[in-house]
Amino acid sequence: MGRRVSFWTARAGRHAAWGALVLIAGVAVAAPWGRLEDDGIHDRNNPGLPMLQQPADALSPLPPAKGGNGVDWRVALESGAISPRPTLDGAGSVKTLDLDILMKRTGQMPWVRFSHAIHTPWLDCSNCHEQIFATKAGETPVSMAQILEGRFCGVCHRSVAFPVTECDRCHREAQTAAGTK
Repeated sequence: MGRRVSFWTARAGRHAAWGALVLIAGVAVAAPWGRLEDDGIHDRNNPGLPMLQQPADALSPLPPAKGGNGVDWRVALESGAISPRPTLDGAGSVKTLDLDILMKRTGQMPWVRFSHAIHTPWLDCSNCHEQIFATKAGETPVSMAQILEGRFCGVCHRSVAFPVTECDRCHREAQTAAGTK
């Protein structure tokens, strides 16, 4: 069998205890990762399939989350469990942006403060702009219906990041009379 290929830069030696910690703490975290040959996407007859790393092997050493794909990516980044690369070959540097966007088109829900500082350590600007969001704030009319359909924030928050059902993770800013829509 050939060498397994990993796309994650988990420092397994230091962080492999996450899975054990969850077990010891008695917290039930359902691992959402099936085997590649059973996912309906990968060709079971492809001779290269055994060379791919199984999702559970790659993701289980990372800090658990109860939603999304089962990984708390923010904790993984802050703890050093992952080290994102700016490009596939690792050249260059990660460019972070400390800019918040206050989204006020939220109906009766609290407003949303979108933090670039949380997203840009692992996402380049081109991941979202111009394909998902316009660069200029307010030019992309976003609705919860569209997010739930997997558009805009839902591109990641339906599959990778925490799920959109955790409303208070985003809807946190009280609407104020001075800042009416």
